[in-house]
Order: sequence, then structure tokens, then C-alpha cells
Amino acid sequence: MDNQLNTFSMDFFSLKGKVAIVTGGNTGLGQGYVVALAKAGADLFVPTYDTNWDETRELVEKEGRKIVFYQADLTKRNIINELVEACMKEYGRIDILINNAGTIRRAPLLEYKDEDWQAVMDINLNSVYYLSQEVAKVMVNQGSGKIINIASMLAFQGGKFVPPYTASKHGVAGITKAFANELGCHNIQINAIAPGYIETANTAPIRADENRNNEILSRIPADRWGRPFDLMGAVVFLSSRASDYMNGHIMAVDGGWLVR
Repeated sequence: MDNQLNTFSMDFFSLKGKVAIVTGGNTGLGQGYVVALAKAGADLFVPTYDTNWDETRELVEKEGRKIVFYQADLTKRNIINELVEACMKEYGRIDILINNAGTIRRAPLLEYKDEDWQAVMDINLNSVYYLSQEVAKVMVNQGSGKIINIASMLAFQGGKFVPPYTASKHGVAGITKAFANELGCHNIQINAIAPGYIETANTAPIRADENRNNEILSRIPADRWGRPFDLMGAVVFLSSRASDYMNGHIMAVDGGWLVR
């Protein structure tokens, strides 16, 4: 018998003493990730474009954890450097990075505007690369770390009316694998979560379309849309010691969408 079997405990899922950056962590899925990490014991640093912070702050402080918000435009390269420096000044370490911030703009392919393509790629892909690169430098010095990117069902499929979103999420999956290959030897694990169809502000237009909503539900074996709550366990697992031998993986949390 493996002598290590007796050493495993639920403490492997604990994040006590850890510091996590969660981009866009004040609403939707990001807020769910923040609360999950706080419940597991982590302190938070949340770069976000807006300043609607009160609800998320209350939820985190209720768990007895510390949270610092940092207003930032993640499309600006210099801002990314500055926010990493700010987090290090505040906490002195970075153990977890959740690249959650993202956007989506819908239009038919033949009408898609160049500026919309660029805006989506800047936040969904470029910021993931640059922020991961800067945080990885900190993690290499520490000798450990977890980077969790947020992919999508459209990291596997093509979709309609969202060409840059699809391209960016395929890119996120690729970055996840590329970083895993280079950083695994430094005891840094890079994985991604691919949420299925989740009830958020981004999906409100789809859910409001009765035909499209029914079409989606008919393909989900769970027979319902997901909720931010459904992603909380996955993010804690990937942030914790329990996932130390998982690297470069794209974890679908989709109610069975992909297997239908």
C-alpha cells in the first residue's frame, strides 16, 4: 500500500494562509469564485473595472477573510504590472490567480466590427496572458502557485454570432496548456474551468429568448442552467493541494452539455 494514503485529509482542500487574485470578482461567476475561496480560508485581491464592491466585500468579511479591491482596466499592459505590485505590497505573496474577467459581444459574422473583435480579444485573451506571465514570475520565486483560467464551452465548439469570444476561449485553453508545460517544473499548476450555460448577466439575452432557452435546456442532461454556486467546488479544488498533480487540464462544469 502507498504509504502516503494515510496522510490525506480534508485539510488538502484548505486555503488557509493563501492569497488569491480573482479578476472581475465582484459579480456573477467571479463573485462565486471569490466567496468559495474565502470560505476555504484564502484572502482576496480583486482587480475590477467597476466599483460595485459592497455586496462582495460583505460576503467575504462574513467569512472572516480580508479582501482588497483594485480598480483596473486589464486591457492596459502597465496596469497589469501595477496591480501585481499592489497585491505584493498588500500581502507579500500570490498563491492563486483566477483569470475570470471577460466580455462578449454578439453580432452576425458578416457584420462584425473590428473594434468589437479587438475589445473582446484584449480582455478575454491578452489580459490572461500578460497577467499570468507577471504572476508566474512571483510564483516561480515562491516555488509554488496555482493559475486557473476561465474557458468556456466555446473552447471546444464554434458557437454563432461570437467569433472573437470563441477564438479567445480556444486561446485560453491553449495558453493553459502552454503555461503548464513550462511552469510545472516549478511546482506551479495551470488549469482551466470551462463553465457550461450559467445564469449570469452575460447569458440574460439568451435566456430571455424562449426558443433559444428551450433549445439549450433540451441538450443539458441536468435539465437546468447552471448557477455560480455550481462552480464553487471546482475552483476550490483547483486552488488547493488536492489538485497538485493536475496540470494543463480544461475542466468542463456543464451539467453534461458536452457529452450529449
